Amino acid sequence: MGKIERREALLGDLERAQGLEALQATILALRDHFHVDHMVYHWVSSNGEQFGCGTYSDVWVQRYVDHDYLRVDPVITGCYQRFHPVDWKRLDWSSKPSRAFQAEAIAHGVGNQGFSVPIRGPIGQFALFTTSHNCDDEEWARFTEDNRRDLILIAHEFNEKALELQPGRTPEPSRALSPREIDAMTLVAMGYSRAQVAETLSISEHTLRVYIESARSKLGALNTTHAVARALSRGLIVV
Repeated sequence: MGKIERREALLGDLERAQGLEALQATILALRDHFHVDHMVYHWVSSNGEQFGCGTYSDVWVQRYVDHDYLRVDPVITGCYQRFHPVDWKRLDWSSKPSRAFQAEAIAHGVGNQGFSVPIRGPIGQFALFTTSHNCDDEEWARFTEDNRRDLILIAHEFNEKALELQPGRTPEPSRALSPREIDAMTLVAMGYSRAQVAETLSISEHTLRVYIESARSKLGALNTTHAVARALSRGLIVV
């Protein structure tokens, strides 16, 4: 199975996931697919409740919670101020608490490199999808260049599934978009050109036009910009 086929198979597993255990199994498979040390999904709700799954050690996760590192973690504080994916090297690690936190994280196997995708969902939801690894800057630059688009797509797919599985959540009655329509509209909303969206989804631009026009029709929108605005306002896509 080729790289694209394997990615699509994993996205299919994610779409079919029926519980949190299935999400954990999927993120383990994604980590192995990308040959990195760790992948983590971390959700902070509007009232401060946290949910996550990933591949960090239980010891590090417990230490992170016990010491309330959410307050000092530059990845959390830095990404909360951003809407676009960020390489950890671009974050501010200059303070003494940040440097101490970084050293401790590396000692617990988190890795010296990271790439995080911030996600904002309905009703104040904030989430991160993070990939981390231990390697030099040149190797990491190659990895992020080769996999950036896939990681962004997977991050939003993962968040959609987590929202779907949220206990007590009332399904959106207007949620009529197909998974591929959601993928297409999300990437358009993020500023990707149609050619870039088609390449990211491994489809032709003709097929992409079909998805976009279908989504526009379902949303009752006048054009693509109007469709993106309606999808965002209804929580059908998050960027």
